Amino acid sequence: DRSRKYTAWAAPARTPTGLFVVGIAGLVIGNLIGAGILALPVSLGLAGAVPSLILMLLYGGMMLFTAEVLARESAAARSAAFDFPTLYGKHLGRIGKWIAVITNGIILYGLLIAYLSGGTQILADVLNVSGSSRWLILCFAAVLSLAAMMNLAVVRKYNTLLIGGLLAAFVLLIVLSAPKIRLAPLLEQHWQYSGLAIPLIVTACHFHNIIPALCGSARWELAPLRKAMVIGMTAALVMNLVWTVCGIGSLPRHGTDGLVPAYLNSLPATVPMRNVLQQPLFTAAAVFFSITAIATSFIANGIGLQSFVRDLLYNSFRFRNPHLVRLLTFAPPAAVALFWPHIFIRALDIVGGIGIVTLFGILPCLIAVRSREYSWWFRLLGAFFLLPAVFALLVVLGSHCGIRFLSPDPVLECAERHPGQEFRVTYHENCTADETDPGHFHQVIR
Repeated sequence: DRSRKYTAWAAPARTPTGLFVVGIAGLVIGNLIGAGILALPVSLGLAGAVPSLILMLLYGGMMLFTAEVLARESAAARSAAFDFPTLYGKHLGRIGKWIAVITNGIILYGLLIAYLSGGTQILADVLNVSGSSRWLILCFAAVLSLAAMMNLAVVRKYNTLLIGGLLAAFVLLIVLSAPKIRLAPLLEQHWQYSGLAIPLIVTACHFHNIIPALCGSARWELAPLRKAMVIGMTAALVMNLVWTVCGIGSLPRHGTDGLVPAYLNSLPATVPMRNVLQQPLFTAAAVFFSITAIATSFIANGIGLQSFVRDLLYNSFRFRNPHLVRLLTFAPPAAVALFWPHIFIRALDIVGGIGIVTLFGILPCLIAVRSREYSWWFRLLGAFFLLPAVFALLVVLGSHCGIRFLSPDPVLECAERHPGQEFRVTYHENCTADETDPGHFHQVIR
């Protein structure tokens, strides 16, 4: 669990103050501005700026509500050993506990897969790697895995510096890309792609793993923690929205570096933006921001996944082997990224639309609805946010089962641009698909 790395140095020596609230809000922001933000302009850009704003407000509100539920439950428990499977087991029975375990595994493994895939594509683009990039995946996975296995004190020592550099690079990206924003793309609305945007929005609003540690740091006082969560979520929402506007406004919808090809090839937004802007400073900032965001996120989630695997092996299967823990933690993500290198956005879709929506969306809302300890209006709010959470899960499950309700395949736009033909993407190593060039697609029907 990522929350463990914050416990030792986040705890205040006395009653929480205004400075403490600012510090905790900073931790929330640092947790939210991670590698997931790289995919936002691409996935949200398909729907458009206006639908993205509305969806951000709705699902951002849902994630803030569920954070409030988990904070209340953590404060009521007043225990440093508080964990989500136990919480859901208490309120929802054994089924709830195992759903929490399974979805937590989906989140942690899925994030590591996404980070390896996205990071490798960025490095391959910058280094102009031709041919297979699988060797690059292996090297990247080895470096990040070794970093995640390091002593936690060493990781914590450099994490603050990296987060500071991350925020500085992010500001520079906004400043450099803002002059290239065009109004016309921002006015386009494609509500049929709303389902593709929801999982990434949920992922971008996910900081719930650190709530138990933050609650303990606040000495289980909800008022300062609530202020910190609102400040952190609001700041992150503004940053995500500004970044999304920069991506949608500066990138064409079609063409080699367009939003549609970037989504089809599961590329981080910095790759096509770098090619469109053609600014050396932007390229340097984009590479630093992307790799740093992926590295810090991978290390944090890698530490959490090791704890998750260790807990399962030691307590559920009564098998103690630290080497097997490391192998089961880092080998599966590397293997998946190795065989499916273009899986960055799709992995984040599964993480957000199935893992996070279930563990930190549906289950907390069910607790709010079922618990008699909450007021009627709080339970009503839980029922309200339960609807979009269930909707998001059904949309993602349907899309992966071939039922594309509110998540049509963007390749259909390619077919509309080439009447009489139907295309599906054939992925090429280090090649950005261009739907205006049939050579980049496999024609299945003429």
